[in-house]
Amino acid sequence: MFRQIAPIILLLISNIFMTFAWYGHLKHRSLPLLIVILASWGIAFFEYCFQVPANRIGYSVYNAAQLKTIQEIITLSVFAFFSVLYLKEEFRWNYLIGFIFIVLAAFFIFKK
Repeated sequence: MFRQIAPIILLLISNIFMTFAWYGHLKHRSLPLLIVILASWGIAFFEYCFQVPANRIGYSVYNAAQLKTIQEIITLSVFAFFSVLYLKEEFRWNYLIGFIFIVLAAFFIFKK
């Protein structure tokens, strides 16, 4: 059970870091680009500290396609919350429909 859940938790944490590394600077557009790049690299280091173990542990339970699918669903979920709560953007109905299709794709990837 640990080997099934641990990669998901680690991927969730890594995606929170990565979302801030990639998009957090959009709220601070007056900062110089070099500063933003260096800060993003610093944040991304912590993303890798969770991503690599997630994939290493997860690969003993899931295949690569399944791991990538889990990661993409987590990424979109984290980004949806991030864009609404941090960037104060609107969540539109068509985003929800797109996410549903991605979850349906995951269903087929995990189907035996």
